[in-house]
Amino acid sequence: MAVLDASARRAGPRVRVGVGAAVVLFVLAVAVAALMSFGAGGGGDQDRIEASDDRADVSADATSTVGAPSVLVHVLGAVVRPGLVELGAGARVVDAIAAAGGLAPDADPAGVNLARPLVDGEQLAVPVVGQVAPPAAGGASAPGAGPSDGLVHLNSAGVAELDTLPRIGPALAQRILDWRDANGPFTSVDQLLDVAGIGDAVFAGLEPLVAL
Repeated sequence: MAVLDASARRAGPRVRVGVGAAVVLFVLAVAVAALMSFGAGGGGDQDRIEASDDRADVSADATSTVGAPSVLVHVLGAVVRPGLVELGAGARVVDAIAAAGGLAPDADPAGVNLARPLVDGEQLAVPVVGQVAPPAAGGASAPGAGPSDGLVHLNSAGVAELDTLPRIGPALAQRILDWRDANGPFTSVDQLLDVAGIGDAVFAGLEPLVAL
């Protein structure tokens, strides 16, 4: 049986201690690296916060669109695609025509007031060239939409058409309509003098421009 040298027996424990220390250092190094990686990644909570913000934004957008006012208009006549169009509040005739595909080749652009604001539920008819434009929304006739004699006809004109007459504003035009509703159709142009606010001077300027 061989006998170990004394120096060899003393070295054994030191070698075992050195190996154990190396293992401990390796484990500590791995743990430190894991902690540093966890800190750099924000602890894993960042993704959940961003997802919550996104859901809040989507919810806010959805809420902002609910109940938004709109205008529904029936467009017919000389347009490419006649039918119902839905537009935002404050839309004008030009927007409705664009939503209906634009003017047809035979349309008369001067037959409608493209800048007029639309009314919800109205019917917008675009005339062809040579056709008389129909009354506008609310029973008001478009300027120049009466018979081709160029006169404003008291028994068929609306507020908008009467408003084109000299010294007749919207308020006085409405009084003319109120008189007509209360007394029936005009039987004489002179009956304009019975409307409050129309005196001899105003009537003198109206007489050559109106008819029954």
